[in-house]
Amino acid sequence: MQVVHLPHRFGYQLRRSLGFAGMLLTAMAASPVHAHDTSDSASQGTNPSQLAVQVNDDRMTLSVAKVPQVYLYGTIDAGAAQRVQALVQSNKIPQNSDIYLNSPGGDMAAGMALGRLFRAGKMTTHLGSPRRTARQPIVPKTSQCVDACAYAYAGGLFRWAPTGSDRFGAQAVAGNASATDATAYLKEMGVDPKVFGNLPKGEVTWLNSEQMRQDGMSNNGRLTPTAVYGPANGGTSLTLTQLARDGEHRLVLQCRADGLSITANYAIGADRARQMVARATHSYFEINDKPAAEDNHANISTVGSSVVFTQTIPLTQLNQLPTAYLMAAWLADRGGNVRYGFWMEMDPVRNELRNFSNGCQQIAKQAVASKS
Repeated sequence: MQVVHLPHRFGYQLRRSLGFAGMLLTAMAASPVHAHDTSDSASQGTNPSQLAVQVNDDRMTLSVAKVPQVYLYGTIDAGAAQRVQALVQSNKIPQNSDIYLNSPGGDMAAGMALGRLFRAGKMTTHLGSPRRTARQPIVPKTSQCVDACAYAYAGGLFRWAPTGSDRFGAQAVAGNASATDATAYLKEMGVDPKVFGNLPKGEVTWLNSEQMRQDGMSNNGRLTPTAVYGPANGGTSLTLTQLARDGEHRLVLQCRADGLSITANYAIGADRARQMVARATHSYFEINDKPAAEDNHANISTVGSSVVFTQTIPLTQLNQLPTAYLMAAWLADRGGNVRYGFWMEMDPVRNELRNFSNGCQQIAKQAVASKS
């Protein structure tokens, strides 16, 4: 049974444990699972004519995943979106839910309508098979999402790439009207239509996880960061903001003659922020998976719903900044097995980073000249 996928670097890293999915699997093994199937189809393996829905919102799931785990499986029929919409309106499928898809396709218009429902509800899409229940006794190990399902998947605000033997297949839509609608829908979802290929009708372009990530089909829980660069307080400033599955991430770099200050805001909720800060034994910044400074220790505090990291780095250590591909802020807990925080890719904001680095280098040169 596949419950959730986590990339190598997510909001936290479990170094010597089973990870998020493992925690949920282990917890479910120790307690009964309460999942309800809202369709008349008992088994995915019978290839039902209607899309089936299983909503897992038991106490254990919510305590670990924080949101319901919703499984949609089988053929996407013409009425699928209306049935799912009714569950959304009744709050049986609330906003921010995790949606797991396993479908060979079906009605294209219904697939796009499902995708729009997912996006409106800020939901996250994955591939995955439903849990085993009395009505769903057979749980195939491999899930697939093809044709209309791929268009539904594209609607997720956050989209996890498949792992293991799960398979994602994209099909271009043939026919002028259908192709126009599909292209407009993918652009509306922020997905390049070229990802779906141009093979003849009926042929599938199978995409692996790396292809999906590179092409923007999956984002693994993180939207593309945005950047604002400009002068500030007698120096220069660069603010990087990224919306992620676990909250908003922000990095603020300010360069002045006395050094480069980095501030990170990790918005995760007031209660959780206080708990993290109380348990933290070490906090630090990384650039390219390495310490950001020789004395790599950041101060942390709780401000509202965020953990706030602050650290000052000497201007003489700026040489790694222009070519940085990754920046991160982390704190380690007392046990040492887990570190919390976030990481942000620099390639999407490369131009702004270079402008900031150039401006900062000019400030560094002026600071040296003024002392000589």
